[in-house]
Amino acid sequence: MGLPVFKTGVGFLTASVGFDSHSLSPFFMSEVVLENLYKSYENGSDAVNNVNLTVRDGEFLVLVGPSGCGKSTTLRMIAGLEEMTSGTITIGGRCVNNLPPKDRDIAMVFQNYALYPHMTVYDNMAFALKLRRAPRSEIQARVNEAADILGLQPYLKRLPKQLSGGQRQRVAVGRAIVRKPKVFLFDEPLSNLDAKMRVEMRGEITRLHRRLGTTMIYVTHDQVEAMTMSDRIVVMDRGVVQQCDHPLKVYQKPANLFVAGFVGTPPMNFIKDGSRIMGFRPESLQLCDPTSPEATLKGCVDVVEPMGAETYIHFLTTNKDHLVARVAPEASLRAGDPVAFKIQQGQACYFDSTGLRIDA
Repeated sequence: MGLPVFKTGVGFLTASVGFDSHSLSPFFMSEVVLENLYKSYENGSDAVNNVNLTVRDGEFLVLVGPSGCGKSTTLRMIAGLEEMTSGTITIGGRCVNNLPPKDRDIAMVFQNYALYPHMTVYDNMAFALKLRRAPRSEIQARVNEAADILGLQPYLKRLPKQLSGGQRQRVAVGRAIVRKPKVFLFDEPLSNLDAKMRVEMRGEITRLHRRLGTTMIYVTHDQVEAMTMSDRIVVMDRGVVQQCDHPLKVYQKPANLFVAGFVGTPPMNFIKDGSRIMGFRPESLQLCDPTSPEATLKGCVDVVEPMGAETYIHFLTTNKDHLVARVAPEASLRAGDPVAFKIQQGQACYFDSTGLRIDA
């Protein structure tokens, strides 16, 4: 009897795996390879355009980009929930192009976790195992171990309505990990949580990956999630992979103007420098005396944003460029004040007329 396949709006997608007496960790680890992956619509537009990507065994890879960039479509094609136009997807060395979702050995967690409201936490987590007719002792062992990992032991007898948003999300993750999948797929799982809970859940998912060591592919539009959780980031725009690299490398050496402007809050500053475009991060600007020969950027303060540990200074240069600097919180500047900055040595990037970064 095959497992049901839950589609859009449900908190997990079950995977078809065998049961044994082993514990939840270590998980099976699998490489995921996307080759020449396309998703085109009848109107001729491409949602995903020739994506080639290898997700290494045990890697935490994050797909990030603006709405409509193709990141969720890519994830859903890996899961088998979205039909691809062409290309090849392999998981653990096996082509899964023609396999239904239940046979791909994956588990998926969506932003809408949709727990069964009439079932306890224990029964929600055990449901797929019961459908597979796993031994009762095996079900109990797997659910309890998942509950230990996620801190859910005190809540196993509660109903979903008695849980907080973060606790419900942990239950959705627990339903997935009891399956012991080869690959986890997360589609913006934290977007329904408040800011404080998002921070807590980021840490929990990161610790979960470290403990289980299984391959995880995570989709988000949140740059903080991408930077803090991933081993590598894949930045997408209009269905095309713009850059795939270590988070710090993407931040410090963006491949093009899109990546430079998308990654980072506030984003990178840009000014014209002859035939090139020069980009520099807000923290690369250093306050200096307007009379100093190092004062390469002079202007007038427009907006001051105190952030507690730092302050953002928005200013308009004499060349009418709108720029942002990140300075110490004690900087006493107000709107209308004259201001001067220098760009710290070696902290600028240059881009050619096509938008590609010019390597030194």
